[in-house]
Amino acid sequence: MSLPLIHHPGYTIDLPASHPFPMAKFRELKKQLDKEIAGQEARWLIPDTVSESDLRRVHTRDYLQTFLNGKLDHADQRRSGFRWSEELVERTRLEVGGTLLTIEAALEYGLACNTAGGTHHAHADAASGYCLLNDLAVAAAYALAKRWARRILIVDLDVHQGDGTALIFRDDKRVFTFSMHGADNFPARKQQSDLDIPLPRGTGDDDYLATLAAHLPKLLERVMPDLVIFDAGVDVHADDRLGHLSLSDGGLARRDAYVIRLCRKADIPIAAVIGGGYDRDLVALANRHAQLHRAAHQYWLAQR
Repeated sequence: MSLPLIHHPGYTIDLPASHPFPMAKFRELKKQLDKEIAGQEARWLIPDTVSESDLRRVHTRDYLQTFLNGKLDHADQRRSGFRWSEELVERTRLEVGGTLLTIEAALEYGLACNTAGGTHHAHADAASGYCLLNDLAVAAAYALAKRWARRILIVDLDVHQGDGTALIFRDDKRVFTFSMHGADNFPARKQQSDLDIPLPRGTGDDDYLATLAAHLPKLLERVMPDLVIFDAGVDVHADDRLGHLSLSDGGLARRDAYVIRLCRKADIPIAAVIGGGYDRDLVALANRHAQLHRAAHQYWLAQR
């Protein structure tokens, strides 16, 4: 069996490189991974579009009808960061479908990686911060509904707090939300995760990794999850346009390898998504996102 990599064929819309969330980064990431690891004990899986019934476990009926049918008003579209289109809806539903496929593959094989995902700002009833549907929450609810897991730990290491995910699962003790993020960053109004670790501006590799090591092993022992969903945002990088932390390429690689190794050592399946990352240099940005897949691939090869 090869390492499952989930790829989304639906990134057909284009945004200018000046947009903080250009779609071209996904194509560049696929290109880099095809060159580096695909076919070498790694294989692509293509997701289906997520169903409305799966979305309704998390999102309100009114919001889904508004978003799916193009009824978002100007203020709602501005809050989302996107101009509505049918292509945007299709891309977004494929992205969520990809995270569902990622958790399914992770539960079967122990480890799987998504080339998108991490839309943790989407709330049950609204889009926010370039996040239209909350793939992390939909995937967690899906695994619970299928009875594939009884306890889920969401490890959100994107530089921005996972406010939408935190609010969605605020009263659901089956899902533990852990967010380690920049203290002085979006969203201005934070929600309360089960565990929030705010970091000061300029936090670098050593302090970041020491903080993570001080909390994650204890969480795995305390929560005893049947599944970890890992949001490996690269906007913690020193060169990210929106991040304000100072991790290096090497720091990202060490972080992702650490989370994967720790979960698998505890025999906990881990489903990883790429999270946020913002840079006009799309090759450099895709290279940062590829660190997650390299770390997973290296771990996978070491276990063969």
